Amino acid sequence: MNPNTDELRRILDLLRQGQWNAAHDRVQQVEGLLAAWLHGILHWQEGDLEDAENWYERAGRRFRQRGTLDQELTEFEAALHRPGA
Repeated sequence: MNPNTDELRRILDLLRQGQWNAAHDRVQQVEGLLAAWLHGILHWQEGDLEDAENWYERAGRRFRQRGTLDQELTEFEAALHRPGA
């Protein structure tokens, strides 16, 4: 399994526990499209929409076409389980 995937799961857990600062600090250390997407989700949750849109773009996703926060988190978690994640 990809070590980044394990770290992204840990970061997702931190986010869901409300530990946004810790999650944000850790996601900055991970590279890749999934990390950029999660970074965007964190900025969105923090209310920083400009940076959220930037990170979504880096992840190859369209910020303005996103779902609800719960939908995005569910979709992100599903992406972590896909082969090659």
